[in-house]
Amino acid sequence: MIASLTSERINPWARVLAGSLVLLTGSASVTAINFAYNVSVARFLGVAAFGHASAVYTLLILLSAVTLSFQIVSAKVVAKQASPEAKSAAYRIFQTRAWISSIFLALGLVLLDPLITQYLNLPTTKLVLWLAVGVAFYVPLGSRRGYLQGSCDFRRLAGNMVLEASSRLLGSLLFITLGFGVVGVVAANACGIAIAYYFALPVMPKPEIFDLHIPDAFREALQAIVFFTGQVVINNCDIAIVKHFFAATPAGIYAAVALVGRVIFSFSWAVAHTMFPISAAAQSQNRRTHEVLTTALLLVFGLGSVLTLVLRLAPPWIWSTLFGSQFVFDVNYDVPHLLGLYAAATCIYSLSVVIIAYEMSYRIANTAWVQLMFSGVVIAGIYVFHSSLQEVILVQMVLMALLLAVVAVPFLKSTFAAVPDENANSGLCCVQIIRRVSEDEVIAEFLKNDFYNPEFEDYQESMGALVSTPDFNDPRENARRRALLFLRHGALWRELPKDTEWFDIELQPPDLEQVRVFPRAQWRKVAQGDFGFNQVLRSLQSTSTPPVEPTFLAKIWDLRDWLTRISDAGAVLLIGVSEQSPLTILDGNHRLVAAALTSPNNMRKLRFLCGLSPNMARCCWYRTNLATLSRYGVNLLRHITHDPEAEITRLLQSSS
Repeated sequence: MIASLTSERINPWARVLAGSLVLLTGSASVTAINFAYNVSVARFLGVAAFGHASAVYTLLILLSAVTLSFQIVSAKVVAKQASPEAKSAAYRIFQTRAWISSIFLALGLVLLDPLITQYLNLPTTKLVLWLAVGVAFYVPLGSRRGYLQGSCDFRRLAGNMVLEASSRLLGSLLFITLGFGVVGVVAANACGIAIAYYFALPVMPKPEIFDLHIPDAFREALQAIVFFTGQVVINNCDIAIVKHFFAATPAGIYAAVALVGRVIFSFSWAVAHTMFPISAAAQSQNRRTHEVLTTALLLVFGLGSVLTLVLRLAPPWIWSTLFGSQFVFDVNYDVPHLLGLYAAATCIYSLSVVIIAYEMSYRIANTAWVQLMFSGVVIAGIYVFHSSLQEVILVQMVLMALLLAVVAVPFLKSTFAAVPDENANSGLCCVQIIRRVSEDEVIAEFLKNDFYNPEFEDYQESMGALVSTPDFNDPRENARRRALLFLRHGALWRELPKDTEWFDIELQPPDLEQVRVFPRAQWRKVAQGDFGFNQVLRSLQSTSTPPVEPTFLAKIWDLRDWLTRISDAGAVLLIGVSEQSPLTILDGNHRLVAAALTSPNNMRKLRFLCGLSPNMARCCWYRTNLATLSRYGVNLLRHITHDPEAEITRLLQSSS
């Protein structure tokens, strides 16, 4: 009965988390390998040769704007194709164009070799020639990685990134040992890219006839180039400008600080990589939601905050030990101070990148042009304010905060507005209120439905009568039942607004149009992005039932049989802004679904209690977004020391 489901229909929240975990693991490995690469090259080559290698590698990063453009456009187009054959056809088109672009870039480097060598003060023209070899494979590598990303093959994508970094490290150590010096390091980088390209070959079916609209593809490519040009300039211009204005020693130290601080960006970009194809696929199915973006932003903010704190608290001797005695800091501010500032600026910028990438996943993003404009402002800002390394970083921090504010405005408007759900009054009927009930009565009904759970095992005998035959006129009983509920549902109940009023309501089959299931656990898979109750019923009744656990469906079928044998099925709890707004089931998903799948008569065996508040949109159980999840997180921290079992014991002892 349980059929398989295509990857596009799986809960986007879970897919972002799972995909991010894979890519974060890969990025952590790549970051560690790259860090070992930079430390090794710095120690074995010395400051001057390390500067030459860094300059050539920075040039490669600048050219990566083309590579990453092919990757992200390829990922977006591939993700939007419905069949593996169509994905294959899209990839082949982009691969051909990638090779054409790479050949032109490589030839350009060869022709400009003397000028580049002179401008960067490089010791030999061989460095740029080897760079041209790497670039020839680098752009097509982006196209291949785009296919892996668009197909959500995050394991192979992460593995390929690790392979490239490992080849660079091992090849550099080998060539340095053989006496090739900085030329060997640049050659190892080129070889690492070629190896990664070879092993990124995707396994795909024979392509279909596929019509890729050239105007759309051109606009997508232009958007990607604008985005990545702005990104690589913001991430790399500071090193070049600092090298121009500062002496060799502080410039080298700043380069080391930038390399360590950008660990945060590599992790953040892994999250954006995961989010992009999932969001693009959702848009193609008209299932646009901020849920994917909210998850990505929370991950980036959490990771960035932790890494910033770690870098700030790390003792200075770690860095001189790693990079060598030549990298001794001798100016006014210590390394941890600069690392903390740089990491904070990078974290702020990473949040902007996630928002821009999200917008790019479903339309041509104007925010990419905003980022490109800010990249020019960053260059101008550092040129004006560079009296110290700290001032250089502070300029970037201020400008990145301003960039985040500008690109986040559309997102903030839709997520932080404390208003009811957008469909609150779109022609929905008004449920019939029977009478007002107390919160104590609602808690008692909640416990009756939930008291069989293992969490209450120690109290089922001693407090069974308190639940089965409640006396609402006894304040001590009400306090004990509330403490008992908080043993399992404290975090849930605390999110309800303080002004919530509870009502006994009448719910008829036509009223189910304004009811939504509680967005958690297996219901996410069944809902497929639409938590409307009737949509869930249709999904369960269809021949392509989502891949939920067998026990989930078995519970519903058992409840259907149970409903035919009893007369009182307990209370279903709902929450909403008003009787005319959408109502979300807080407790009783399974029972209401089981009743609706049988007959209207079974719905009459259920009692419906509804909590209404004009502030219900601030509750994450009713409306899930960045604002409500932040409120939930704060409440969890606020009550982290609360011990419900101790509270129950205290209440029982106070009455004895």
